[in-house]
Amino acid sequence: MKKYISGILLALVLCSSCSESFLDENPQSFESAEQTYKTTKGFNAALNGLFAYSRLEFETWNDNIVAQGACAYEVLQGGLDICYVNNVDGTLKPFQLYTFDATNSYIANRWKWAYGLITNANMMNNYAEKTDVTWTKETDKIFFQANARFFRAYAYRYLTYLYGDVPWVDKVEDKYRLDFERTPKAEVLKKMIEDLEFAAKNLPENPNSVKDGELTKWAALHMLSEICIFAGDYKKAETVALEVINSSYYKLMDTRFGKDASKPGDAFADMFLEKNQNRKGGNLESIWVVQAEYNVQGGSTNYNDWTRRAWVPGYYNIPGFQISQAYGGRGLGQIRPIEYVFDSYEPLDMRNSAYNIRREFFYNDPKNTGLFGKKHTITEDNMDRGHAFPTTTKFDYMPENAPTYEGNQKDKMRSRLAETYLLLAEAYIKDNQIDKAAEAINKVRARAGATAVKQADVNIDYLLDERARELLGEEMRRFTLVRTGKLVERTKKYNSKSAAAIKDHHVLWPVPQGVIDSNSGLKWENNPGYN
Repeated sequence: MKKYISGILLALVLCSSCSESFLDENPQSFESAEQTYKTTKGFNAALNGLFAYSRLEFETWNDNIVAQGACAYEVLQGGLDICYVNNVDGTLKPFQLYTFDATNSYIANRWKWAYGLITNANMMNNYAEKTDVTWTKETDKIFFQANARFFRAYAYRYLTYLYGDVPWVDKVEDKYRLDFERTPKAEVLKKMIEDLEFAAKNLPENPNSVKDGELTKWAALHMLSEICIFAGDYKKAETVALEVINSSYYKLMDTRFGKDASKPGDAFADMFLEKNQNRKGGNLESIWVVQAEYNVQGGSTNYNDWTRRAWVPGYYNIPGFQISQAYGGRGLGQIRPIEYVFDSYEPLDMRNSAYNIRREFFYNDPKNTGLFGKKHTITEDNMDRGHAFPTTTKFDYMPENAPTYEGNQKDKMRSRLAETYLLLAEAYIKDNQIDKAAEAINKVRARAGATAVKQADVNIDYLLDERARELLGEEMRRFTLVRTGKLVERTKKYNSKSAAAIKDHHVLWPVPQGVIDSNSGLKWENNPGYN
């Protein structure tokens, strides 16, 4: 039977092993879903496709359905309390000036990517229920369904944070539909929790037994803790965060490790060096790592992730500089951290070291003998141009043989134990257990060599400051601010370039206009403020 994706999804199924789309086509060069989802081998191929699709999360220039321009990643960082948007790419300016609307391409593509991932996940979950599948092991069925339901929850994480009420879709439709209803966010969160509980129960427990990048019980529990906070179930959030923390599989990395352990550096910086993200590379803090290695089959392409180009300045545009590994490679400087984040560190905080924050630039082009070796004076003008500004070194990247390479092909930590502690602290704060929140925060601060926070100083704003110090660039900051109810308040307080523009309704994005128009069988009103 031919399956269809409704026009509301506006996303092709990009699974590498099937050809389904909202177009009634059957290309002969592809294997159909009915052919693929017959054996464990077929499901494995489809699972590879599911992982591959998930890596399109920050796709930039390319010819697939979720490509756009510049970096999708910045719209979840810039124009908030931690980052300005620089005058580098005009397509990002609406997210600093808050002039975006329902026709914005970034907003449409976040929706398309998420529902494309949901569609792929639903196909795997639904086909596993069929009685004619030949499984290699009895546990194969629930293993594939656990992976599928994790990714479905991961996609709905985007949708609920960004758009609020969205259609809950748990199957691929047999008939073309144009009458989807928006499911209340609370109901979607409840279903996400069910998905993550199922995933945690049925994904592998021992992270040493799986390949780098594969999902485990602990990745599901880490995300479950966050979603439980979002849903207001703080007790469950505490319970599952503690289960991860007490599992004995993970530890905060407080000693040197990895490929450059003998060189100058520190344990925090080691986690972000190429080859050091995965457990097999010695990183026992990482819980889930997206595989994106350069020039490796099954890794990312040069368009899958441009975080390096976002955070690393375009210093080489200044006369007297050339592209260098020492300065992070070829960045564009599209977003830059707001000064208060770096000013909030204690001087001896490991995360404040020169290995983790680059504050100074010295002219490095030997051909320019008049400037070579001298310190560059950073100005407001070249910060706005994205040419030079203090920034994190987490996203430094430059292949030795390709200094102008566009992508950022380091594996990416999507979740690590330090954030689990901070989620636990957030749940405790919401649950009025401030003493326990302080203990959890101090686990993270102790690793950094920072002074322990006093219980009297702990509140949600302190927790958000600590998340910025620890997770700058790693967390989707918009999600965190939406979850804590602080997006407008903190943007007004810290971001002088966005303070006058942001309004209460900007907590949510508009539903893409193309989605509203496509769902012609049931009229939707857009989110308040976007009509």
